[in-house]
Amino acid sequence: MTNLEKLAEIFPEVITEAEDSEGNLIRAIDFERFKQIFSDELSEGREAYVFNFVGKKKAEFEANKPIKKTLRPIISESRDFETTKNIYVEGDNLDALKILAESYLGKVKMIYIDPPYNTGNDFIYRDDFTQSEDEFDAATENFDDDGNRLFANKESRGRFHSDWCAMIYSRLLLAKNFLSQDGVIFISIDDHEQANLKKICDEVFGEKNFVAQIIVITNPSGRDYGGVARTHEYIFAYRKSDALKINLITDSENQFVLSDELGGFELRELRNRNVRFNDKNRPNLYYPFYVNTQDADANGLNYISLEPKAGWLELYPMESQGVKTVWRWGKEKAAANLNVNILAKRKRDGGWMIVEKYREPKKMARSVWTEKNCRNEAGTLLLKEIFNGKVFDYPKSLETLMRLIEMGTDENSIVMDFFSGSATTAHAVMESNAQDGGHRKFIMIQLPETTPENSEARRAGFKTICDIGKERIRRAGDKIKKDFPAVDTGFRVFKVDSSNFKPIPKVWTPQAIDLFAENIKADRNEYDLLFGTLLEIGLPLDKNFSEETLDGFKVLNYGGEILACFEKNISAEVFRKLARRKPQKIFFRDASFRSSADKINALEFFRNFAPDTTVKVL
Repeated sequence: MTNLEKLAEIFPEVITEAEDSEGNLIRAIDFERFKQIFSDELSEGREAYVFNFVGKKKAEFEANKPIKKTLRPIISESRDFETTKNIYVEGDNLDALKILAESYLGKVKMIYIDPPYNTGNDFIYRDDFTQSEDEFDAATENFDDDGNRLFANKESRGRFHSDWCAMIYSRLLLAKNFLSQDGVIFISIDDHEQANLKKICDEVFGEKNFVAQIIVITNPSGRDYGGVARTHEYIFAYRKSDALKINLITDSENQFVLSDELGGFELRELRNRNVRFNDKNRPNLYYPFYVNTQDADANGLNYISLEPKAGWLELYPMESQGVKTVWRWGKEKAAANLNVNILAKRKRDGGWMIVEKYREPKKMARSVWTEKNCRNEAGTLLLKEIFNGKVFDYPKSLETLMRLIEMGTDENSIVMDFFSGSATTAHAVMESNAQDGGHRKFIMIQLPETTPENSEARRAGFKTICDIGKERIRRAGDKIKKDFPAVDTGFRVFKVDSSNFKPIPKVWTPQAIDLFAENIKADRNEYDLLFGTLLEIGLPLDKNFSEETLDGFKVLNYGGEILACFEKNISAEVFRKLARRKPQKIFFRDASFRSSADKINALEFFRNFAPDTTVKVL
């Protein structure tokens, strides 16, 4: 045992984290606190309530640093690419959030994330490397296939809190900008970092915007952590502003046996059993119903009337303790619900009572969730069923995500998850839309972490976590589509990649000028250019998409208002036809024009025929 370890056992409060001369994170001693422990007098120094960690300034800088990357559409891996409103992004979520920032600023109603818990066995996204660290990581293969930087958070690193804090801090700084004014973010976490996460969220979103710390009983049997079986995890909820109103949620414990065309219900007697309310002090609630004792509905409930009818039984609220009780509803409300939500039911003793079809399955969300369908086991079993095997460890419960969606969204909200994992959030969005007829859209972001070589996932053909997530959306979507064909179960796949444009030469030599005659990279196609441009000017990626051929030239149509033609040497007649369509915006590339004179003439067509059209040349 080293001296530092011995000291940590005796005085854990003096142990901190710091960087060494090469920028590596190490355990260190806080000598100011050490001196105070052994001092008989109060040491000097200004105190303040602050939350700090190694790398905080770097994390903030990283969040604000511009990025020269883009998203490339992968149509072959997408589903219903032309019409879907859903987005799936593969790549480092820090990069993806920066790229999407302008297009979705203030437009996301709900964010849910389930980040790494810093358990010593998960992966941490690493964002700031020195050259020597880059070389080391390349040698030890700490890059994924797409060059995303990450490292295994092994026990040997001592579960450094600063690493984790820096990772989540930069991403939450960016995430806040996506939320609408009435938006909410939910974050799953366990005991390893929940205290630090609370402090970070208080700083990023504001302590006044804390909504709740929900305890979810994820494993009732528990796992042994130092003699106490841990049965729960947490979900932090923070709002963007006080414009948020958390919705009531469906009471999943209330399983209705009876149902009609309006849905499930249970029966409750309409009579007010409290004798303090009676015909003397509530005369407006004391009146008769008339029961058709011969005619009943499909649930065996008999029809009633407020007007006397021949052969129908007159029924007043019964007496209790010698007092004439009253109904809970007045005549006006009863008339509005007659034979829909109130009918008569025969009692076992042969008598009759008026009953209400109680349909109120909504309640305020509680801070402790104990339901079976919120347990991790429920998520695991569902995923096994979808894939006919175990391809992902510890997926979140579908019911948990649907409950969060019910709490935090309306029927047209955008839901984002930038630690998408097995895509439970996407599944929950589609399922929620199926249940209430909504049109919510999802944006999933996931690092393409490779699956272990000998894992069941790899044997099933899933090379990365993204492969699992995309296939889950397809399979879950197929099942939903059978019963709810109107639900959007498609998604557009995008991958984080370098810019579509060649880097500008630092020195303009004749050779450099020749190479830069075409400023667009050779491996980029017209779809890359269209969606890259949409992101560049801050437009969303979810409008309808189509293409056509105009006099032999391919024209892309985005949302019916934006056209793009990135063909080379476009004819003057095509420029003229495009101008006459008067699109809101139109995109070309330099190579679209045969010469400078042709470019001037083409732009003149738009000035004459479509003066309100914005023309952008890449």
